[in-house]
Amino acid sequence: MRGGSLRHDLWRYLAGLAACAVLGWFAFVQGTRVPLLSFADLGFHELGHMLTYPFPDVVTAIMGSVTQVAVPLGLAAYFARTRHQTVSVALMLAWAGTSAQDASVYIADAPYERLPLIGGEHDWAFLLGPENWDALDSAGTSAAAVKGLGAILLVLGMALCLHGLINAVSLPRRRRRGRVEVPHSGRIRPARIAVDDPNLRR
Repeated sequence: MRGGSLRHDLWRYLAGLAACAVLGWFAFVQGTRVPLLSFADLGFHELGHMLTYPFPDVVTAIMGSVTQVAVPLGLAAYFARTRHQTVSVALMLAWAGTSAQDASVYIADAPYERLPLIGGEHDWAFLLGPENWDALDSAGTSAAAVKGLGAILLVLGMALCLHGLINAVSLPRRRRRGRVEVPHSGRIRPARIAVDDPNLRR
């Protein structure tokens, strides 16, 4: 049973590490949105707009990108604090990293507005435009910073899986080193028991 549990942990961490790597490959190597997961990002992005609609337009605009990154980060915190599930935490961090990468593409597009939108105004063109922060010339720098944050989150997720994998591999070795070996000659010698009760002495 113990060996089966160790093998289960080994494969679980391997699968988590592979999943994080696949997410990173789509987002940071290919520079594309992660299939299927991008729909969740879009949904949470729009949810961020909806929840903050009563607030000033600047808040509503920025909360789309913030929400799509904050939701997987919140899930990572949930799995870490209440479930203590390392692989789940790692996957949520990797998801947050790819979502941040997606947001960075949106930020970098602010001066050009080339990305196809569902409708309405370009959030980051509005935020960085002259009517608000007047920082369209720094869109590339801001995008690079957000992308860097995403890369850090992805690496953290992969590091968690790798740490768990190393522990799963090394645990049997640590147990073997800690085992006490008692040599014997094959004969069982009777144990000598010291008894202080004089009534039991012969």
